[in-house]
Amino acid sequence: MNMENEKGKIGIGNKELISLKPALVKIIGFKIEMQKDKDHKDVGEKVSVICKHPDKTENIEISAVSFKKGKEIKTSGLWFKLDEDKLIPKQSALANFLVFLKANNLDEITGKDAMTELDEKNYLCFKAY
Repeated sequence: MNMENEKGKIGIGNKELISLKPALVKIIGFKIEMQKDKDHKDVGEKVSVICKHPDKTENIEISAVSFKKGKEIKTSGLWFKLDEDKLIPKQSALANFLVFLKANNLDEITGKDAMTELDEKNYLCFKAY
């Protein structure tokens, strides 16, 4: 009997996929990595914030934030871009996140607590409003 026939007999499991619930997380660091599109072209650097979630032993990484832009709540990735003065653009999601955490730069977010919520795709993102 070959492997394909064996796989054909496997049933459906009954364990729910555990998705983490929104909670207050402790920020323990960050990393900035180049993101690539499906053609492996660089699309820009993104900040992944390394956090300790109360319901998980391993650290998690969050790279998006919900913030208030005008009258609406907007969710965006934490893209790392610089303006002409080599600073984080004031209107960016990353700047909104830093201001919300009362941090002047990424180095200052380590050790802070941040609230999370679920975005429209059910992924955890930071809540900064």
